[in-house]
Amino acid sequence: MTSSIPGFFQGTEMPDSGWWEALWPDPAAVLSATGIKPGMEVIDLCCGDGWFTLPIARLARHVVAIDIDAELLDVTRGRLTESGMKNFDLVAGNAYELASLISRPVDFVFMANAFHGVPDRPRLARAVREALAPGGRFAVVNWHQQPREKTMVLGEPRGPRTELRLSPEQTIADAEAGGLRFAELVEVPPYHYGAVFEPAE
Repeated sequence: MTSSIPGFFQGTEMPDSGWWEALWPDPAAVLSATGIKPGMEVIDLCCGDGWFTLPIARLARHVVAIDIDAELLDVTRGRLTESGMKNFDLVAGNAYELASLISRPVDFVFMANAFHGVPDRPRLARAVREALAPGGRFAVVNWHQQPREKTMVLGEPRGPRTELRLSPEQTIADAEAGGLRFAELVEVPPYHYGAVFEPAE
């Protein structure tokens, strides 16, 4: 699990075991806040170790977990199979090539803690737009643009470097530059927001 993989997005390494759980003890609530509903076809983009993939699988009709790191996908597979989930596919690949990594358009693309590290965010937004079915939505969960020393988890500063963090306005501008339309902004306590988009007409 290394950031030396070609195409790996900057500042998106998985954290030490345990603090995801401390930060988001109820990941299903995050999914609900961003608009994932029962029966949807969902992509968990840059899924990491599957912390959100499992609750998505419990809610969705089907989830495709995509990450560039095959080792992290192995962790995700273990998390899902140990919980008895079968309604998932795991795909190792570059997020820019999203549309070519899936077999059919989806209702929802979920991306947590990775958009800030994407070098060409409008390009990624275009890739997501191509992967969405009519009426589909894309949720970006980002750290608020606070100094890193103020985002404490388990007594230590956590999250990407301060200079990598994006304001909601920056996130919205980059996504709209890729052909998406801003739909809503939701708070994801304690340190995140969720920006939700749909394809522009």
